[in-house]
Amino acid sequence: MNRAGAVFLMFGVLGAALLALACGASISRTGGVDGGRDSAFAERRSQLMAEIRASDREISEPVLAAVERVERHRFVLPENVDEAYENRPLPIGEGQTISQPLIVAMMTEALGISPGDRVLEIGTGSGYQAAVLAEMGAKVYSVEIIPALAEWAEKNLRGAGYEDVKQRTDDGYFGWEDEAPFDGIIVTAAPDHVPQPLIRQLKVGGRMIVPVGPPGFYQTLWKIEQTADGVVAENLGLVRFVPLTGEMSAEDP
Repeated sequence: MNRAGAVFLMFGVLGAALLALACGASISRTGGVDGGRDSAFAERRSQLMAEIRASDREISEPVLAAVERVERHRFVLPENVDEAYENRPLPIGEGQTISQPLIVAMMTEALGISPGDRVLEIGTGSGYQAAVLAEMGAKVYSVEIIPALAEWAEKNLRGAGYEDVKQRTDDGYFGWEDEAPFDGIIVTAAPDHVPQPLIRQLKVGGRMIVPVGPPGFYQTLWKIEQTADGVVAENLGLVRFVPLTGEMSAEDP
């Protein structure tokens, strides 16, 4: 599977510096956030949402409301709690990041899901994107290749009340065939080509949002729709993500 976490949004949001990804596997994820501090984050969350709403991106109110309901401080490392509501990615260890809230909102919007839709997420990371999808009313299936992150994400999601998210530790390049087909697939790291196993797991009318391109460069974010007549792809612009890892091959099985 892959990593969760856009390294940085390049749809025109160029204000922050690229985040270094040198986070070692030894980072402690214990401790969490004291429930008594939750109210202290309300103002910061409101400021974050005001910034997202002020962007030039067309994001629907249901998506904005879902992002606003997710307590992002529950999905970051303890040492980054005070930065949880900054509109930028943050390190979560293992060389991975939690995605920038704006790009999470944009990708969720592009996915076009409805309550009850079955959505596959490739790259659970800390669980943040999965929580937003759950707030949209989706039935979420999430795959993470790094065991330490998968375990941590499960704790984060359960601790935040998202007990219905189904998780699997595996290579997300190959999706979750036993649970296919899906109404939507969202890939939170960049393969160098579109994974054909994922396309095959889309329902007719289903959409996949996936960044595609080489590591270390900007990638293209694609919206791919499975139609009765074949696949239709739309270029959504340039982004920068950490690379998808796993058993990717030049030729799909």
